[in-house]
Amino acid sequence: MTPCAPCPKCRATAGEKLKFTWWGGILGPKILTHVKCNACGYKYNGKTGRDNTAGIVIYSVIVGAICLGLVVVVFTALAAVLLTR
Repeated sequence: MTPCAPCPKCRATAGEKLKFTWWGGILGPKILTHVKCNACGYKYNGKTGRDNTAGIVIYSVIVGAICLGLVVVVFTALAAVLLTR
């Protein structure tokens, strides 16, 4: 239980820092200071007290773009290797 910004739903100030989420794994919740209210269970940004939905969408798009870029690089390199044989 750590003190954080008041919950936007119930105004309680005690929240639990989340260590893992389905959308951000281990890193996402740390970047967005994602906490879960101990009183009502609502999840939000512990620094600002705001909803994290926009941050989650932006984080997911950036991670998706990085993954897509890596896939393109790997397949381009694989195609180059196969074409030189």
